[in-house]
Formats: sequence, C-alpha cells, structure tokens
Amino acid sequence: MPPNKIEKDVVVTLQYKLSLDDGEVVEESTADEPLVYLHGHDNIIPGLERELEGLRVGDRKAVIVEPADAYGDYDPDEVDELGIDELPPGFEPEVGMLLSVQDEEGNEFIAQVTEVTKDSVTLDFNHPMAGERLHFDVEVTGLRAATPEELKHGHVHDDER
Repeated sequence: MPPNKIEKDVVVTLQYKLSLDDGEVVEESTADEPLVYLHGHDNIIPGLERELEGLRVGDRKAVIVEPADAYGDYDPDEVDELGIDELPPGFEPEVGMLLSVQDEEGNEFIAQVTEVTKDSVTLDFNHPMAGERLHFDVEVTGLRAATPEELKHGHVHDDER
C-alpha cells in the first residue's frame, strides 16, 4: 500500500512556485518537470521540508522560509577578489557567470562573478538566494515508497519515477 502522507523515507512529487519578498518568481516547476525528492534525507532546504511533513496528495500550502532555514544569511566574507593573472590564459569572465573553483585541498565551490575590471575579478561564494526570505506555493501531486536502493543512497533515482 502506498504511503498516504509525507514522512521520512517517502518519495514526494510536488508542483511549486518560489518567489522572493518582492514577488519576483525565481523558480517554478512544470507539469513535465515536478520536484521529486526523498523526504527526510536533506534533499531540499530544511524549512520547506519541515513544513511539508504530514501533507497528503492534493494538499496545497503556502510556506515562508526564513534565510536561516534556507540558504543562510548573506556573508560578505564569502566574497573574494582574484587577480586577472590568476585565471586560466584566454579565459574571459563575465558578470553573472557561475564558476567552479577549487581550493588548495581540492574542495570544489561554486562562485558567481559579480565584478570584472582590467586587473581583477570579484567572486561571490554565497548561494544566490542567501539572505532571502523564500515564499513557496506548493501542491503535493504524488507519494510513493522509496526503493531500497534510494534509501541506501539517500536520494531519488530518475529511473524510479
């Protein structure tokens, strides 16, 4: 028997619209591409996951998630300036571009180019929605039990949809 509510280890399918305080819609699912995730395994932001607990197929809910329960507060210390000479030869950075950057230990980080001058590039390592209050409108459209493999790996497998 399929699960009848959202709880740990249930695969959830939902439609959502995400907007910011100013009403700007920044993400929206489509009928062809709903959000599908494994509940209780940190696959979505904690504030949204907590608010979805217990909902059933057909339920709709408006959820506001504060920065602390989403992508955190904006941290000005997460902005770094690199000299142009530190970039690969021939690379031409542009404002808005996302870059994958590795530190000395080989850890990979995503940064957004926020400024380019003739001598330097400014990189912002904050999540693009850090510091933002997030407004979700969600509708639960499906629930199913996770497969043993999904539980083992902690996420939904596309071929199991």
